[in-house]
Amino acid sequence: MRIVRSLILAAGALALAGTASAQGLLDNFQFKVGVSLIQPDESATISTIGGTVDISDEYVPSLQVEYFFTDNISVELLCCIATHDVRAINTSLGTVNLGEVSHFPPTVTAKYRWTDFGAFQPYLGAGVNYTTFYDDELPAGGPVTSIEYDDSFGGALQAGFDYKLDEHWAINFDVRKIWINTDVTLVAGATINADVDINPLVVTVATGYRF
Repeated sequence: MRIVRSLILAAGALALAGTASAQGLLDNFQFKVGVSLIQPDESATISTIGGTVDISDEYVPSLQVEYFFTDNISVELLCCIATHDVRAINTSLGTVNLGEVSHFPPTVTAKYRWTDFGAFQPYLGAGVNYTTFYDDELPAGGPVTSIEYDDSFGGALQAGFDYKLDEHWAINFDVRKIWINTDVTLVAGATINADVDINPLVVTVATGYRF
C-alpha cells in the first residue's frame, strides 16, 4: 500500500507540474478575433489584350495569434480567407469578367510594442506573407475558359495598438500593408499571361484575450 500511495502522489505531482508548465506557456499567448477589411491596391500588365485589373474590397473574419518573448517583443500570425471579384478592365476586349478567386494569405510579423502608456500599447511590426490561391470560379458563357494564379511570397509592414481593458482582455486596431504579386495564366481562345500586383491594405478591428 505504501508503494501504491507513493506512486499516486508522484503521479499527482507530475500532473500538477504539467498543468503549471502548460499554463506558463499559455501566459505568453494572445488570441485576437475580429473583422478585417481587405483593400487591394491592384495593377497588372496583361499580354495580348492589354488593360489592367480590378479586384473588389472585402470584409472577412480574421484570427491573430501572438506569442510574447518579452513584454515588448512578440511575433504574430494573421490568418484569414477571402474571396474577391476580379475583372480585367480597359482591355482591347473591353471589360472581361474573370469571376471569383479565393486566397489564403497567412502573414507573420515580428513586433515591438511600447508599454509606457498604461492601457494604451502601440506597436510596429514587419514580416513576410505567403498567399496561395484556390477555388477560382469563372462566369459561365464568358470568353475565358480557364484561369490559374501562382502563389505569392512577399513582405509586410504593420502598425496598430492594443487597448487593455483588464489583465486578460483588450481591444485591438491594426493596419497592415502586404505585398502580393501573382503570375496569372488565362485562356480565352489564346493563352494570355498577366503579371498582377494586389498589394492590399488590411485594416483589422478585433477583441483580444491574453492568458
